[in-house]
Amino acid sequence: MKAMDVMVRDVITVRPDDEVAAAIKLLAEHDVSALPVVDDGGKVVGVISEADLMRREEIGTERHRSWWLEVMTPGATLAGEFAKAHGRKVREIMSDTVVSATEETPLGEIAGLLEKHRIKRVPILRDGKLAGIVSRSNLIQALATSDVAAGSDGPSDRSIRGELLDRLGEQAWTDFGSRNVIVRDGVVHLWGLIGSPQAHKALLALAEQVAGVKSVSDETFPAY
Repeated sequence: MKAMDVMVRDVITVRPDDEVAAAIKLLAEHDVSALPVVDDGGKVVGVISEADLMRREEIGTERHRSWWLEVMTPGATLAGEFAKAHGRKVREIMSDTVVSATEETPLGEIAGLLEKHRIKRVPILRDGKLAGIVSRSNLIQALATSDVAAGSDGPSDRSIRGELLDRLGEQAWTDFGSRNVIVRDGVVHLWGLIGSPQAHKALLALAEQVAGVKSVSDETFPAY
């Protein structure tokens, strides 16, 4: 499997000049631990994560050192810590080192990047612009479906997933998206919260009518 087979396509992003308070609100509202930072051209220029927000003046977690440790600490380190504690714009506190991959990157390589760099997610780029994101949880979901036998008849898993995600995107009754869908040998695996019994029935009906779907593995749970 490759990044495009499991990546989340509907990625929440922020801009470098956005307020940090707005980024914090997005993290909380969408229950994610990090947001890619993109410029006006769609290029990923950084990531703002929970780790960047741990030492904030507002909640009294700003780092404090004894005077002699502060004297021994490099000025660049002190300046960086001050920016993260007091910065009001995303560009002032974001991590500007971006570890990324492409849609064709095998999941084995993605796992290696996550492990090597001790990160929780990898932005997926297409022609240098953000196309999606793969997180640790996406890999766990892929692992959970790995015992399904592979097959070659009918539409590919990739095309089935793409068609299903396109149809989901057209529906006003749900925000169920790519972070919750994996297709393996024609079996659609659905994960996550469902907002109502009606939405649950509609989601199953939508998935079942996509050409090439052999069955639907319903692993959702109610939020109502």
